[in-house]
Amino acid sequence: MSNTLLLLPGLMCDAAVWEPQVQTLSSLARCEVVRYGMLDSLTAMAEHVLNTAPTERFSLAGHSMGGRVALEVLRLAPARVERLALLDTGTHPLDPGEVGERERAGRMALLSQARRQGMRNMASLWARGMVHPEHRSTPVFESVLDMLERSSPEQFEVQINALLTRPDAAPLLPTITCPTLILCGREDTWSPPEQHAAMHAALQTGASASELVIIEQCGHMCTMEQAPAVNAALARWLAS
Repeated sequence: MSNTLLLLPGLMCDAAVWEPQVQTLSSLARCEVVRYGMLDSLTAMAEHVLNTAPTERFSLAGHSMGGRVALEVLRLAPARVERLALLDTGTHPLDPGEVGERERAGRMALLSQARRQGMRNMASLWARGMVHPEHRSTPVFESVLDMLERSSPEQFEVQINALLTRPDAAPLLPTITCPTLILCGREDTWSPPEQHAAMHAALQTGASASELVIIEQCGHMCTMEQAPAVNAALARWLAS
């Protein structure tokens, strides 16, 4: 199969976050979920994607932090990316002022809790904001907790560093020329719809044929919360 789809997970996520998509889209593309190991910057993660990709050109879908990695891949090697999908993500760097300091302190507090009480204990509170309220206390939420528990505080620390040192990717958007999907959950409070609408608008100033999709009854973990709707959008994008 010549069509390769690389799937990039977000913070502390593994292949489980993309499992519903791999099951459905494998008939359309060769699906591979990337693992970051202990890499501690978005640039290092992007270089790893490029160095380990099974084909020269590929379609690229990133969720949350994975969307930022995808944009970094595109910055480093735009000719290798056939299509780009950005799910529940953003482009802004860490704010240099008080807002940025609050983000840094909040992430460090979560890391401290994970070290003291374990990953699942930390995640049981942190992840409540990741999903639509109706999806809490459901098998989907338990799957999110299981996934976060499989990681470690050490991995959490290096990925926090990657996010705190993230570049400003907004200037890249108008330069994108490949078919691009921008998607998020309606109730994503971490990366809200208006943020994605702004990304979509920035793409319109360039040469990209882009689509904006908002998934209803869905929080930040769209690939797990509303898999059929996400799969349908990704299938249309792969056919573009």
